[in-house]
Amino acid sequence: MTNQVAILIAALSAAWGVHTVWMSRRLRTARRDPLTGLWTRDAFTRQARRLLRNRHAVVVLADVDRFKQVNDTHGHAAGDALLAATAARLAHAVGRCGVVGRLGGDEFAAVLVDRDGTAADQLAVLGRILARPVETAPDVHTSVSLGWVRQADHPDEDLSALLRRADEAMYAAKRAPVPVRRAALGRLLASVTGRRPGRRSAA
Repeated sequence: MTNQVAILIAALSAAWGVHTVWMSRRLRTARRDPLTGLWTRDAFTRQARRLLRNRHAVVVLADVDRFKQVNDTHGHAAGDALLAATAARLAHAVGRCGVVGRLGGDEFAAVLVDRDGTAADQLAVLGRILARPVETAPDVHTSVSLGWVRQADHPDEDLSALLRRADEAMYAAKRAPVPVRRAALGRLLASVTGRRPGRRSAA
């Protein structure tokens, strides 16, 4: 009888272990956006708040310009390819020391750690990279507007407030008539946008 109980306990323990692994994988999958592989809003928020404990953290928002027009003109497959490429380029630029998430639709957010003070230059380069054509949708021509803010410039503000500031900077970038990197919406609030040469800016 004792052996039977021991076998039963061992079997239950093994089954529970398998179930735990399965649940962990399901949870990780649920936290990832199925199209881009980026973190979903909730998962991004949790990780971003941890990174904001670092005074060198920078909060970034990115939005694909004229995305509805891309879908209407080229179809949703092309739009999906554009979103996936934008996500991959953002994730590569931010690297393992930061976090990138898809907030919904064509809007992305990131938090990176700018230890050497080069975020402005890095984001200017990123803006140009994001404006490059997508290999799987070469006929799609658009750009991505970026808005960003340093945590150290607003140490008393939480993630939501910093995202709002980055959002304001991003829309200032959308209104810029030419390729530009400029200070906007306050002394130390910056915006970056990458534009394809020879194309008119987005509204």
